Amino acid sequence: MTPVLLQTGAVIFINLRSLSRRFWMSLSTVVAIALVVSVLLAFLAMSAGFRHTIRGAGSPEIALIMRPGSEAEINSALAKEQLRLIEEAPGIAFEGGKPLVSGELYLVVDGRKRQGHSKANLPLRGIGAEGLALRRGFHITQGRMFQPGLNEIVVGSGLLKEFEGFELGKQIRFGTGEWTIVGVFDAGGTVLESELWADAAVVQSYFHRENYYQTVRIRLQSEAALGQLRSYLENDPRLKLEVISEADYFAKQASRTSDLILYLGWPLALAMACGALAGALNTMYNSVAARALEIATLRAIGFGGIPVFLGTLAESMALAVIGGLIGSAAAYVLFDGLTASTLGGSFTQVVFNFRLTSTLVVQGFILALGVGLLGGVFPAFRAIRLPIASALQG
Repeated sequence: MTPVLLQTGAVIFINLRSLSRRFWMSLSTVVAIALVVSVLLAFLAMSAGFRHTIRGAGSPEIALIMRPGSEAEINSALAKEQLRLIEEAPGIAFEGGKPLVSGELYLVVDGRKRQGHSKANLPLRGIGAEGLALRRGFHITQGRMFQPGLNEIVVGSGLLKEFEGFELGKQIRFGTGEWTIVGVFDAGGTVLESELWADAAVVQSYFHRENYYQTVRIRLQSEAALGQLRSYLENDPRLKLEVISEADYFAKQASRTSDLILYLGWPLALAMACGALAGALNTMYNSVAARALEIATLRAIGFGGIPVFLGTLAESMALAVIGGLIGSAAAYVLFDGLTASTLGGSFTQVVFNFRLTSTLVVQGFILALGVGLLGGVFPAFRAIRLPIASALQG
């Protein structure tokens, strides 16, 4: 082993061993870095959880047809006559001799959050038997499915966790009628669990939308059939409608809100990182000043500048690693799996769980190590520039 490596190891050992003499100052730096990491990971976990919840609902074999220019289901409208024409399109899958085509309504109703009791927009979806056949991950966990023709609603399990008044057996008023909650359903943790479902014909009647739907969903024979369907819609002047795969639609919906969360999270974390960096610099400069005699003695007995530099830098990086570990652990305990709700692309609430992955933890650690590196480099340069003679005299 070369003398430089031996000297570097010795200086690192001495510096880390002396951290207890600067306990409170070192602790403040660790806490600041931990806060930076935990805040960043909270936003990243929120974004990842929202994206997972939205994208998980989409299938490349399901086509979604909307009015041209509609950014979301709530902005679309299609006439009943158009639905009948769409059922004759090529590439549609059949089940029991019937085309798997579902005309659906997507309406906004009022809800109240369990925490804070604030009002929020919730999605009420009107669907029929074909619509249920298109959603293969769905199953009833409590009660039963609504019966066609009756004022009955089934509620997503995610919505039930976050909003009050939708318990099994409760009666609520939407539109011009009273509705009864008859079931609770799961949909694989996707955005569908943030919805209320009822019979499409009943929803049309009570919300005065008898002559149109908002979207049409189609199960395709294969992913390649999407092109056939698009050509059919473009070539029929009665069907100037847009079609997109359900997977692509939900990916777009997810990216808008998740990107907004990241645009808020990263700047906030970086602003806090600047504060942590100031603390790290202060800690390390004070560390160098307190060890001036020690550093001068090492230099006087033959230790080079590189071991002194690396030893000082290692002290800063050690504080950053400890802060990163504490911040990651705190984020995991406080946020991973946490249930929350926020506005989605249709201006309705989406219930989702925070999702902290190993990739996100790595990003948090990179930020912590960046703070440690910048907080240690300049004090390390100062350490190797200390005048040996004046430091020994002092």
